[in-house]
Amino acid sequence: MADTNIAKWYVVHTYSGHENKVKANIEKIVENRGMEDVILQVAVPTETVVEIKAGKRKDKSKKIFPGYALVKMFMTDESWYVVRNTRGVTGFVGPGSKPIPLTDEEVENMGLEKRSIHVDFAIGDTISVISGPFENFIGTVEEIHMERQSVKAMISMFGRETPVELEFDQVKKNF
Repeated sequence: MADTNIAKWYVVHTYSGHENKVKANIEKIVENRGMEDVILQVAVPTETVVEIKAGKRKDKSKKIFPGYALVKMFMTDESWYVVRNTRGVTGFVGPGSKPIPLTDEEVENMGLEKRSIHVDFAIGDTISVISGPFENFIGTVEEIHMERQSVKAMISMFGRETPVELEFDQVKKNF
C-alpha cells in the first residue's frame, strides 16, 4: 500500500466528540489482535486552557484538532483496515482512499515527538542562557531532565541565586 519500513503519523477523521473513544477503541483492537508492533501510538492532541468564571480559575483540557485523532503506524493493508473500520472513524485524511502521512516538520510542530538533543553539559557545569526571558544570564546546572528535555539551573539574579528551568535549546555550555 505505502512505505511499510518506517512508522509514520497519519491523521484519522472521527465523529465530532468521539476522538477519545476512537483512541481507546484503536488501542483495545491493537491489544486484542497483538498489533503493538504495527500500530505504535494513538494521540488526541490537547492543550490546557485557563478559564475564569465567577472569579475562579479553572484549567480545562481542550482538543487542538476537534474531529481528528493521530495514529503512528506502519501502513499495511491490515493496519489500514483495522483503523479505517474502527467505530467512530470516518476515514483517513488524504485524497480518496490513500492516506498521506504527516511530514517530519508537521510532527515536530505539533509536539508529537521531540527530537532527541545531545547535551554537552553535566551537573555542576557553568552554562549561558542564549534565548528566552533569562537570555544573557549565566548559571550553574543543578538537575538535568532528559524526558522533559530541560535543565534546572541556579542563576544569579538581583544578587541572589534563583532556580530556573530552561529547555535544552535555550542554553549552551561555557568553556
